[in-house]
Amino acid sequence: MSDTRVAAVEAVESHVRAFFHGHRVESVEHDPGPQRRAVMPSLRVLVVGPGPRSEGWAYVSAGCWAAGEKDGHGLEFVMTAHVRDQRFIELMAMLAAYHCAGHRLGLEHSMPIGAPWVPGSACDHVLISLPYLHGPGLEHCPVAGGHARILWALPVTTAETEFRRRHGHEALERLFDEAEINPLDPFRASAA
Repeated sequence: MSDTRVAAVEAVESHVRAFFHGHRVESVEHDPGPQRRAVMPSLRVLVVGPGPRSEGWAYVSAGCWAAGEKDGHGLEFVMTAHVRDQRFIELMAMLAAYHCAGHRLGLEHSMPIGAPWVPGSACDHVLISLPYLHGPGLEHCPVAGGHARILWALPVTTAETEFRRRHGHEALERLFDEAEINPLDPFRASAA
């Protein structure tokens, strides 16, 4: 693993630990298999417990930046959930693999996850959005020679994804605001 990759992962982890000061932060190495590991050899998922900044759990990728950076700028992802669960670590690894294997995700993109977020949930996609629950303090992470932008992987429904395709990302975000969705609730009703 190159020194640049290691330094980037360490910078992201340090940034997340500082941002979530007062929370328990665990660094989990997830082995996505040899093919996926080849494109993201340094991937970790940082699991952040509840604390002063948030009552929920946060799952943050660390290792995407190095696989997809351009001119020192790249992405990492954060997902929030109501509990600590291995399925969320696996989902973050799947999202990272999709992004790093050439299907570059970015702001306002969505991705099907192939199953409900949790059993019984209507959320079966993730929407890449600004990390509204945490703000720009988490979003902007300095790394050597550039920065990582940490974007929110928000679980959404198929209907919400279709609404976004027809009406645009901003219209969907307004719909979320009007419906006052709880992004930690896997059983929330679809806003669309």
